Amino acid sequence: MNMIKLYIKQKVFTIGDKYNIFNEQGQVVFTVQGEIFTFGAKIHIYDATGVEVYYIEQKLFRFLPEYNIYSGNNLVATVKKELSFFRPRLMIRSQFGDYTVEGNLFGMDFAILCNGIALGEIHKAWFSWGDSYELIVNNDDDVPLFCALVIAIDNCIHNENR
Repeated sequence: MNMIKLYIKQKVFTIGDKYNIFNEQGQVVFTVQGEIFTFGAKIHIYDATGVEVYYIEQKLFRFLPEYNIYSGNNLVATVKKELSFFRPRLMIRSQFGDYTVEGNLFGMDFAILCNGIALGEIHKAWFSWGDSYELIVNNDDDVPLFCALVIAIDNCIHNENR
């Protein structure tokens, strides 16, 4: 069980864009590709070899934003914004358990926990090559799912007007 650090450049969570998630050595670990000209967000996450690891799809005609995460044809997780008056709240259910988010969702500075155990964290970070997000994942096996959850959460919180 290793702690993994990954980086995403800022302003990458926009539909239709293609961007990369890098490791500490600057190597591409995942490529993220949003489909354009679709109703609702449709986002694909590919590993370094070009194989799709997760697919994120926005559920349409919902009062509050909701995103499903798939591995192949299997529904793996659902990220849903809940009604709250003071700060955003999310309900995250998955085949691995329910997730909670602690921290500042709007500022993209939070931890994701599953059954009370930290899966990882995301922090806004500042580097010489520009503004970015730093993802810290606590277990190698959780890296692809954590990346998918972060992208779905960001879309849920920031992209309601699409």
